[in-house]
Order: sequence, then C-alpha cells, then structure tokens
Amino acid sequence: MEGVKLLDFLVSPFAIRVRIALAEKGVEYENMVQDLEEKSELLVGSNPIYEQVPVLIHDGKPICESLIIVQYIDETWPDKGPTFLPKDPYQRAHARFWADFIDKKIYVCGQKIVKTKGEDKEKAKEEMISNMKLLEKTLGNEPFFGGEAFGYLDISLISFGSWFHAFEFEGSFSIMDACPKILEWVNRCKEMKSVSEALPDPKATIEYAGFLKQRGSGSNRIM
Repeated sequence: MEGVKLLDFLVSPFAIRVRIALAEKGVEYENMVQDLEEKSELLVGSNPIYEQVPVLIHDGKPICESLIIVQYIDETWPDKGPTFLPKDPYQRAHARFWADFIDKKIYVCGQKIVKTKGEDKEKAKEEMISNMKLLEKTLGNEPFFGGEAFGYLDISLISFGSWFHAFEFEGSFSIMDACPKILEWVNRCKEMKSVSEALPDPKATIEYAGFLKQRGSGSNRIM
C-alpha cells in the first residue's frame, strides 16, 4: 500500500481542482510538484499518453485527467467529507456537461487571450465574456452551482479563480465587471479553506502567463 500521491504543478488549474477535492474530503497525500520543462520518469510513466499533470497515484495506480480524478476521489472516499456530484442522474449529467463546457470554452478562450494578438485576442475576449455570462446564468441566484452545497461544478470552475486575473491582465478587460454574480461566487468560494489554500497568488499566474506568451503556440497547455 503506497497511499496517495499527487503529481502537481502549483499554477495548473487542473491540478488545483484535485488539491481542492482532496482537501474537501480530508484525504492525506504526498504532493509531488513536477518540473514541466524537465518531465520526471514518474510523470511520463504514470501518464504516458499525455505526459501532463495532474496525476493522482492511489496505492501505486495512476489516475489521469482532472475531472476524472475529482470523480474518482468522490467515489473512492464516499464517507469522507461532502459528496461532489448530485445523486439525481439528471443533475449529475447537468454538472458534467458544464464542467466539460469549462474545459472546452473557458480554458480554450483563456489560452487564446494569453497567446494571441490583435483580432484573435479581441475575439477571444468577447467569447470569454459570453461564456462567463452563460455560466452566470447557470449559477442563477444560488450560492453555489450545486445549490446550497459546494460541489463538482464549483470545483471545476473555481480552479481558474487565480487565472481570471491573468486573463484580465493579458487581455486588458474585466470579466468581473461583466459578470458580477461570478465575482460574488468567487469570493464566496475563497472563504473556504480548501479553496483559499489551493489557489495560487494571482501574481504567479500572471507571471506564468507571461512565460507562456513568450513561448507562443508551441506551449499548448496552461499547466
């Protein structure tokens, strides 16, 4: 039995999800921060398809991809901490749909804001605001995306909480001015210890965004 290990990168929004989920469940783990420029044999061997963080290693068995890992944590430790996914099948499907939306829309727009210029950057900014407004509508007047309880969809989006600052800095615009309910939700999430301790200083994401911008299109993942 080897316990729980996390192959991590501190500013990765995907790794942040896993840190939040583990903290919410109260699962102890060894945090193994990775050098993504000089990838370790452990990382490559644990995730040979993508060679990316995060990877959760539980009793020697690797689990890859952040949304899959969060669900794994929820199912593996059902009696520890809160349940992330709703019990109702429709509500579960709804949460998974919007989590997928976040990765395909919010993340991708963020990448374009950081790495492109001119019309491409302007278009990405418009798409980001439009997508955030859709999420704001999905949130409605509830405190969390899961209603009264912080859950799977909250974990999926709040992992970008520090990155919103980098997107705004690189794009010279304000997500929060356009989506005030999202700002209220972000601040509400940050009141939780699991979130506040997992999110990096926004300055770190701004600095890393600058590094990615210098590298250009050759770097295809934020983390």
